[in-house]
Amino acid sequence: MSTTIYDVAAEAGVSMATVSRVVNGNPNVKPATRTKVLDAIQKLEYRPNAVARGLASKRTTTVGVIIPDISSIFFSELARGIEDIATMYKYNIILCNSDNNKEKEIHLVNTLLEKQVDGILFMGGEITEEHAEQLNRSHVPVVLAATFHEDGDFPSVNIDYVQAAKDAVMMLIDKGHERIGMVSGSLEDPVNGYQKFRGYKDALSSKGKEFDESLIAIGDYTYDSAIEAVQQLLSKDNRPSAIFVATDEMALGVIHGLQDQGINVPEDVEVVGFDNTRLATMVRPTLTTVVQPMYDIGAVSMRLLTKYMNKEEVSDGVVVLPHRLEYRNSTKA
Repeated sequence: MSTTIYDVAAEAGVSMATVSRVVNGNPNVKPATRTKVLDAIQKLEYRPNAVARGLASKRTTTVGVIIPDISSIFFSELARGIEDIATMYKYNIILCNSDNNKEKEIHLVNTLLEKQVDGILFMGGEITEEHAEQLNRSHVPVVLAATFHEDGDFPSVNIDYVQAAKDAVMMLIDKGHERIGMVSGSLEDPVNGYQKFRGYKDALSSKGKEFDESLIAIGDYTYDSAIEAVQQLLSKDNRPSAIFVATDEMALGVIHGLQDQGINVPEDVEVVGFDNTRLATMVRPTLTTVVQPMYDIGAVSMRLLTKYMNKEEVSDGVVVLPHRLEYRNSTKA
């Protein structure tokens, strides 16, 4: 049988209340007594029962994190930021992979609530009415990370995706490009699709350029889908001389798709990605991209959640972090 708090108290010759105070870090314990209790804990290999402690305090110090794709470089970097801050504030993480599937996302929210988590960090695509209703019904704080909800009902941490995309496309326009293609995610996705598409159109409009729907190709965020998307753009009579891509992974597919057709990057076609993941420096030529601070988004969103869980004052629940362009070799100097 596993060691209990009763065994530790008997071994140390103290009350169970004293053992509890030591385990919970209460300073009101004499140093000599604390040493006896810690020695007993080590000798008996005692591990406090987190479930029992949670029932007593009505807190489990556990946070549920819902991620669309754990294997994604983007989300793994974001999760690292979450984990580091969670550890700093002594929270444990339950990490869930949703496959960007609405039914699975809603199921995971319910499962995490059943496990009595103290809060939820949600990363996904479109926040539907069903999502919003489910999250609003939860009895714990919810923070969105790298996820946009148009109604602004939930605290969130993002960058200004519209402005970031606009900056990238305006840079290409200022370099003299008349036909700029875009490889986008689904336009139903409010971040990697619609927000960045809006930025693309805003850049054209601000520079007095006509929008040409034939210059838009849709991928599903994967490398392979981007290779197919760039073939679609190349099939046009008047192909683009530059391409803005909604994610770095798809940008790699675009670069390799162009190279497969004997088209040089950046001499023939310039390419700009989005995110600044490690992939941006692994491809040749290295990728010019929008820097989205993934680690910082994760860290700030977790810190924001701790404030809500601990009922600290929050001056603004909608956090917008800065972005910038990182120039590399997929665009001309």
